[in-house]
Amino acid sequence: MNEYENEPVRGLPEVLPAGETMIWQGAPRWQCLARRAFHVRKIALYFAVLIAVQVGSAGNLATEPLAALQGASWLVLLGAITLGLLTVLAWLYARTTVYTLTDKRLVMRFGVALPMMINVPWSKVDAIDLRHYKDGTGDIIIGLSAGVKSSYWVLWPHARPWHFSPAQPMLRSLPQAQTVADQLARAIRDTTPAMDEPSHPLDTAAQGHGPALS
Repeated sequence: MNEYENEPVRGLPEVLPAGETMIWQGAPRWQCLARRAFHVRKIALYFAVLIAVQVGSAGNLATEPLAALQGASWLVLLGAITLGLLTVLAWLYARTTVYTLTDKRLVMRFGVALPMMINVPWSKVDAIDLRHYKDGTGDIIIGLSAGVKSSYWVLWPHARPWHFSPAQPMLRSLPQAQTVADQLARAIRDTTPAMDEPSHPLDTAAQGHGPALS
């Protein structure tokens, strides 16, 4: 059974209210998420250094090269298991993530073991920042208004790294990130002048434990 199969609209816990329009949906590219959120390249390098040190130390003790490699085999196995698990996690996180932009808010649905919904009304967004990468993807950082509380650990890996208080939601590893950022900026610009709209705090809820959209 798919934990998201009861969604009336993909990525949303309920049908959009009358007058609200979806303008974009997307998800992270899992290969980029593996590199930048789960740091598989850095961890691969770490294990490569450990293995080189292990083999080098054995060589200094005049051990046969084959025996030295066999002595480091446990590190090779541990590294392969670690990288495999992190890669699978990155794939699962990307597969279960849907970012939705409407003309009134951002909705982030994510989570592997515990599906979550984050609802960010544009009235609670002060700024956005775009980071480009050489692989053609980008991250969009959402700067929240003063007083809006959010949890870094609830948002992770969809949070700006090392910014704990206040935590900042982030749309990670997006293809065509510039186009998405332009649409997001336009939605905010079109919404914020309407001061008669009620403001809502940043909503977080576990899917299946109550609606996350308000």
